[in-house]
Amino acid sequence: MPHDIDVVLVAPRYLAGPGDPAWVTVPLHRASGWSTAGDPLVPRVILTSPDQLAQLRITPDPDPAEPWWTLRHAHDGGQRAWSMAFDACTPVEIIAAVTDALTAPGPRPMAAGDPYEPLRAAGWHAPRHHDGHTSPQGMTAPDGLARVDATVHKDGRTASWIVETSVHDLPSIWRGYVDGDAPPHLVAALFGSLADTTPLVREPHRVPHLAASHGRTSPSRISAETFAFALERRTTALAKRRTPPPPPAGPSSPRMPKPRRPR
Repeated sequence: MPHDIDVVLVAPRYLAGPGDPAWVTVPLHRASGWSTAGDPLVPRVILTSPDQLAQLRITPDPDPAEPWWTLRHAHDGGQRAWSMAFDACTPVEIIAAVTDALTAPGPRPMAAGDPYEPLRAAGWHAPRHHDGHTSPQGMTAPDGLARVDATVHKDGRTASWIVETSVHDLPSIWRGYVDGDAPPHLVAALFGSLADTTPLVREPHRVPHLAASHGRTSPSRISAETFAFALERRTTALAKRRTPPPPPAGPSSPRMPKPRRPR
């Protein structure tokens, strides 16, 4: 008989904890054709895009502050090589926003707008220094628990972004590094996911302590089927992006009567 299971809805999402890495790796492999490689005796995952230009590497490290996730893309035409890296406690849904945008079919949007627009629309603001002035090179979440800092080249181009979630004077919960040469639509996808106010679903025993003490947690119940098949449904939906729609049906031609044989 179908039954419900207990879950916890966690907000803001950057406090939700890492989640299941399969949320990222399974769709890349099954829906987007990324190949797997690596030594089965080594706890490491390597996924490579079909065009061999992009690679996602997950390398567990005893130090949770060290990057576990590294996404690299080679130089391609007018696009410079770029990379992103994320710590172990980065919510997988935030990383998935980037990989989903990267693997979306169709032409890559290259127009560079305001990368902070998704954050600004969600109420993030420029950080304020001790002298009272705000910095144009970063954004801080309304609760002060997450921030994005930018470093710039002398010519004004962004050299990199650092995404950080931390609580007061405690060590960082997780950090992310984004190359300034990363395509604008991927940066927008990352920042949009950071600003998304939709709670993330976590099993009760996987809710971080800081999420309960500094975020908003709400117990809930969902069907066991919904929980068990969420990844499969996500993978199927992403695979359909690459399936071309059926050609439109043309106007039906009138049926001509068969000629009669002369008697």
